[in-house]
Amino acid sequence: MHFRSHSVLPGFGPTLGITVLYLSLIVLIPLGALVLKTSELTWTVFWSTVTDPRVLASYRLSFGAAAIAALINAVFGVIVAWVLVRYRFPGKALIDALVDLPFALPTAVAGIALTALYAPNGWLGQLLTPLGIKVAYDWKGVVVALTFIGLPFVVRTVQPILEELGKDVEEAAVSLGANRWQTITRVILPELWPAILTGFALAFARAVGEYGSVVFISGNLPMKTEITPLLIITKLEQYEYAQATAIAVVMLVVSFILLLLINLLQHWISRRRA
Repeated sequence: MHFRSHSVLPGFGPTLGITVLYLSLIVLIPLGALVLKTSELTWTVFWSTVTDPRVLASYRLSFGAAAIAALINAVFGVIVAWVLVRYRFPGKALIDALVDLPFALPTAVAGIALTALYAPNGWLGQLLTPLGIKVAYDWKGVVVALTFIGLPFVVRTVQPILEELGKDVEEAAVSLGANRWQTITRVILPELWPAILTGFALAFARAVGEYGSVVFISGNLPMKTEITPLLIITKLEQYEYAQATAIAVVMLVVSFILLLLINLLQHWISRRRA
């Protein structure tokens, strides 16, 4: 006789149904509509749209700047998280709150503020311009904006792991004869790698689709500082809806593949640790 097993927590069926319905309304249906709209194009038109030199230049800038910004945040985000967890100092609560500022600040306001700072006549721009360093209205300005909006993802992902790690692990390593560099590379970093990769993936995904903070500081020069989200907006304003969705589908597919590879790498590292 077969007895049906019951979960300790009831309500699996209704909650699963609500979850699937919610994800369908928020994620699956919009993505399906995106692909459906793109299918109105013939293969020749689709290919010519997504491989246009202007579009390819925007891909290189969007994905390249997003990757550079995520790498910068992966390094300095860990340092910020380390300082916030391991040390006590005056103003710590203020710095901890400032980390979340990109979450609360409207992206357009962040873009205007960064442009005012790094423009040739801005506070920082007027110091960098004599050195031949151009940030605003250049690809470097895009990297700065994407770094700004992506920092909290790395810090808030790594911070809880550091809090759980505790100082006793470091003290044990030192007592066994490990120097500071060995403690960092063989004890601390192996524990942090999955969290760092997760933070990198989140920061990268956030940066790829960023629009508000970039559109002001980039200068929006076609073939030079024009990001893909801006190009999509331009296509929509020209009523080229199918072409806009075609570009968006390419960004979606490439982003999904990159995030999948990062997640597989994270899973592989977790299995090696286990």
